[in-house]
Amino acid sequence: MTTTRIVNALTVNEGTTSHQDLLIRNGRIAAVGGRLSGSASDRVIDANGMALFPGMIDDQVHFREPGLTHKGDIGSESRAAVAGGITSYMEMPNTLPPTTTIERLEHKHRIARNSSFANYSFYLGGANDNIEAIKMLDPNQACGVKVFMGASTGNMLVDDPMTLEQIFTHSPIIVATHCEDSPTIAENTRRFEIIYGEDIPITLHPAIRSEAACYQSTALALDLARRCDTRLHILHVSTAKELALLSSKPLVEKRITAEVCVHHLHFRGSDYREKGNLIKCNPAIKTETDRQQLIMALQEGRIDVVGTDHAPHSLAEKQQTYLRAPSGLPLVQHAFVSLLEHVHDGALTLAQVAEKTAHNPAKLFEVKDRGYLREGYWADLVLVDLNRSGVVDDQPIHYRCGWTPFAGRTFRSTVTATFVCGHLAYIDGKINPEPRGMRLEFKR
Repeated sequence: MTTTRIVNALTVNEGTTSHQDLLIRNGRIAAVGGRLSGSASDRVIDANGMALFPGMIDDQVHFREPGLTHKGDIGSESRAAVAGGITSYMEMPNTLPPTTTIERLEHKHRIARNSSFANYSFYLGGANDNIEAIKMLDPNQACGVKVFMGASTGNMLVDDPMTLEQIFTHSPIIVATHCEDSPTIAENTRRFEIIYGEDIPITLHPAIRSEAACYQSTALALDLARRCDTRLHILHVSTAKELALLSSKPLVEKRITAEVCVHHLHFRGSDYREKGNLIKCNPAIKTETDRQQLIMALQEGRIDVVGTDHAPHSLAEKQQTYLRAPSGLPLVQHAFVSLLEHVHDGALTLAQVAEKTAHNPAKLFEVKDRGYLREGYWADLVLVDLNRSGVVDDQPIHYRCGWTPFAGRTFRSTVTATFVCGHLAYIDGKINPEPRGMRLEFKR
């Protein structure tokens, strides 16, 4: 294979930034250092001082295949992911049919093998009736076991206390949870239906999917994890109150970790007036105070990972009334540059971005040979021009749904190239039409 040298890059890796070259050979990083020599056969990319990060490992996406492919599929959404600097993803089980058996899990892997532009793994979903499948799971078959402890997922809601305890006790791998209390949400919904009927204003979404609903469910998950000695990952924390439940200890000392999503860091409750159902998601986007506290929790280490919870819906579906409009946003194409806005604002460092999007997901999911700029690791890389602004409305939208909640925004950074296993998947606005994503392997 032709080798590739990336020269004059500002590498961002393991807490440091430095001007270095990087050599790719046979899909892996062969060397990282200053002024690497090469041969005439090398492809040379002059980074000209641009930032080179390990590619983002997104621990939470919904790519809608099988069964919901009018919204997106593994091919379409992974194309958008590499355009945004995401080189690996972990996909959720609430498809049709839901991924609650080993057979369905492996079916998704077969689809991805032929169509995914980024590296992939899939969660096995927890349900009220599949504890035997969870017990039988090979720890290397899935990234994790996903438990929906909230009302957003139809027949995948796990609401039986004994089942929850069984899952937390017997899962052979990390348990990732969606935490919202269903009875609280149902009561809040009934209260507003009495007043507004079908025409509940979207501005009341955070009052329905409330702070209390989030806190109660997160506290339950933490209690279960401590009693059952479960390795637990709390997904999409959205409130300041939940942060008091989380530890700021170093990641290696934690059995319980947490994720925040880019939209909870970017939007605030006042944006519902402009964006309406386009930013309707579960858990809801909360207040400006919550947003600021989530950013501070990233700084302090209470939150360990930044993900997307990418969840596309058609524009027609989103234009329905509040109760009918589905929750979820398409995010992977602009997630990384939206996170870099916090670097431009002085709230995060480049090193923290690499830590929260690549190093920590690789550590806590025990991903093999990815997540760092290290010799011998797979060359999953994203090259970013930190000084080149990009107007979202001037760019093609790669999601099948064709819209983005970031419409109208200008980001101060631009993804210029993405490598997946050494393969140049995206460069200067063009996606390589050949999908080269690989199945993630784990060191478990």
